[in-house]
Amino acid sequence: MSRFAQICWLAGVAGCCGAAGLTVWPEPATAQTQPIDMPARPRAPALRTGTPDYVAQRPGPPPGEASALPDGVADPVAPVLGRSSAIARGQPPRASQPLQSARLRGVTQRQFRAPQPMVSNLPPTPPPAPEPRKRKRPEEDPYAPLGLRLGNVILRPAITGSVGYDSNPERVSGPSKGSLFTRTEGELGVQSDWNVHELTGMLRGGYSRYYRNDSASRPDAEGNMSLRLDATRDTRILLESRLRLDTQRPGSPDLTSAVQGRPITWAYGAAAGVTHDFNRLQLTLRGSVDRQDYEDAELGNGRILSQADRNQTQYGLRLRAAYEVTPGFKPFVQGEIDTRQFDEKVDSSGYMRSSDGYTVRLGSTFEISRMLTGEVSGGYQDRKYEDGRLRNLRGFVGDAAILWTPTPLTTVTLRGTAELGDTTIPGSSGTTARRVNLEVAHALRRNLTVTGLASYGRTEYDGQDLREDLTTIGARIEYKLTRTFSIRASFTHERLNSTNQGSDYTANVAQVGLRVQF
Repeated sequence: MSRFAQICWLAGVAGCCGAAGLTVWPEPATAQTQPIDMPARPRAPALRTGTPDYVAQRPGPPPGEASALPDGVADPVAPVLGRSSAIARGQPPRASQPLQSARLRGVTQRQFRAPQPMVSNLPPTPPPAPEPRKRKRPEEDPYAPLGLRLGNVILRPAITGSVGYDSNPERVSGPSKGSLFTRTEGELGVQSDWNVHELTGMLRGGYSRYYRNDSASRPDAEGNMSLRLDATRDTRILLESRLRLDTQRPGSPDLTSAVQGRPITWAYGAAAGVTHDFNRLQLTLRGSVDRQDYEDAELGNGRILSQADRNQTQYGLRLRAAYEVTPGFKPFVQGEIDTRQFDEKVDSSGYMRSSDGYTVRLGSTFEISRMLTGEVSGGYQDRKYEDGRLRNLRGFVGDAAILWTPTPLTTVTLRGTAELGDTTIPGSSGTTARRVNLEVAHALRRNLTVTGLASYGRTEYDGQDLREDLTTIGARIEYKLTRTFSIRASFTHERLNSTNQGSDYTANVAQVGLRVQF
């Protein structure tokens, strides 16, 4: 820096210092105007009106030349560093020791508190909290049998032994001799527990023995078995079998003579079909074979009455189309053709009873709020006989099965059927049968159920002025002691009115028994 520049720079610094001094000079004058007895107020530092240029921002002297500025100007911090300070720069001698009052005796909490452990890793993950226990759903029927498991099939056997009184064991017209009787009945329910396919069935058989009239003793049985094979998701194969064992009453119009005892009749058959679903449309094709056999009857004079001319075999083919409108409503239309072939071409009256027929039905399965469920169908059947002397048998046919649950404790079951049958009465083509059954069951307690039942049936013989009306009214009570044991009691009143002379009868049956089920 030249000499002239240094002089100009010093002049500028001096001017700035003078301006700063002028701001301070008026203060003494102001102080002189104050009263003497008032203490002087501390003066506030004057505000800096400008920003000074620090020495560090100015270019330094060239190398080799000494700075003409004093040390205080060249380094403003240097004078401060050289002064003595009241702040100690060293560490206090007892800085690491805890503070303790001189009056405090003993030790403080800090002196005996254990040091905090050093965390070297994360704590272990706590085990998951146990799931809350779910409340067990109450059983729908705590007295229902549990069954016996045989592999993946559940068997539900039951045995019932009863004793009772029948006022008319042979169901004959006029005065009759009542008799005590015992009845033994066995049941076997079958239910599969498979992931796919399904096997269900029920077999029941019984025998009633009358002590005062042994000829009235008779067996009875009924059963069915069905197997569903799931070939694909939409295709199922259905296999069915059925059996029914019954007896004929001595006054039946089909028995041309008075017989002793009750001849046995057999009805059994099988069916096979396939069902396929096309979205909501379901098609079912089913073929069936049914057989009916009649036992020979014993006449009062010891001779045998043959009923071989009534034995027959029926073959049928059925096609059914159903459409699911809603999950609870599925109407269907069904067509069926069948043929009935008798073992003997000509019966004992000289008629050829073999026939062919067709049936058309309309119906629907339904479920209304799970309180009303069932299936109802009705249609028309026409049957043509091989013998030209027998006119075609035509009429209404139908089936109904309705289950109504108005309350959780009350169940109403309604069943009805209308069908066309065969007969051996000379000149008659066949029978038209109508039957309806009604049952009302009410649970007074979980293990106490009372059931009222009523039924009505009418059988008309085509071409003959012959009609039979059968009415049945009864009540049944069941008291379940445990899952295994239960007590049953029942009373039934039967009344038959017939246009055939000497066929009417009335019977009252009462019985009580013990049921053992597994």
